[in-house]
Amino acid sequence: MTPQDLKHIISSGLLSFPVTDFDAEGNFNARSYAARLEWLAPYGASALFAAGGTGEFFSLSGPEYGQIIKTAVDTCQGKVPIIAGAGGPTRQAIAFAQEAERLGAHGILLLPHYLTEASPEGVAAHVEAVCKSVKFGVIVYNRAVCRLGPAQLKVLAERCPNLVGFKDGMGDIELMVSIRQAMGERFAYLGGLPTAEVYAAAYKALGVPVYSSAVFNFIPKTALAFYEAVRTDDRATQSRLLDEFFLPYLAIRNRKPGYAVSIVKAGATIIGHSGGPVRAPLTDLTGEEVEQLRGLIHKLGPQ
Repeated sequence: MTPQDLKHIISSGLLSFPVTDFDAEGNFNARSYAARLEWLAPYGASALFAAGGTGEFFSLSGPEYGQIIKTAVDTCQGKVPIIAGAGGPTRQAIAFAQEAERLGAHGILLLPHYLTEASPEGVAAHVEAVCKSVKFGVIVYNRAVCRLGPAQLKVLAERCPNLVGFKDGMGDIELMVSIRQAMGERFAYLGGLPTAEVYAAAYKALGVPVYSSAVFNFIPKTALAFYEAVRTDDRATQSRLLDEFFLPYLAIRNRKPGYAVSIVKAGATIIGHSGGPVRAPLTDLTGEEVEQLRGLIHKLGPQ
């Protein structure tokens, strides 16, 4: 798959981040992860992100990363494209990106480097180094300490032909408008604020019609129905699902930092596709919170 092929794929449809399966001891469970992907693949997501943010990339070891990407690529071959998460310090991000390319992933989502703040020029140099280390397509995730603006993206677009996607996790509307105006159709644009459905209609109006859904992990039919409602400007369906599920869901998710991942794993367990516990420093939902989530899922009907 060429970078332009990847750009075309991520320019429409719904994307998602499968959770990473751990066993009771917290070790990667390849069999359970493969079963999860086999279940999700037929629903019709445009692409799946393996070892992404919802997949707890930040807590994975080097050897585990390769196992996860290989399992995803082997399981989903011919079914749905796999985009690997990659991130961390520049040399580490390059190593992950090159491993993902070697294992047959179709591209990477370049997650933010961690902890260290840097100038926009420094961040751009980091992104450029990763892009030039691989041949497949790269999507940069503008979030947290990774903050790029139009000036840096123009230079990167010239120097890195394989940088084909821009995912926004900032929620800075002025910045997003300025980037969209400056870069036009050079990139495929993705909404990346958790929980993405709440922002989807607003981002579509900005020229960012595609987003990645975490709830696809446990309510895939509802996730696809909501995406279709956004795509067709069906405000009635959007409003109903926001009231019935997404806003009450956010009330649970917002109770503790890190629950954006924990609540997705809890949802997967509730519907019979458990991915095991989250890894520290994240914490799992309380029993009471799980029951509240169970009630919300039950109201949606079979998935």
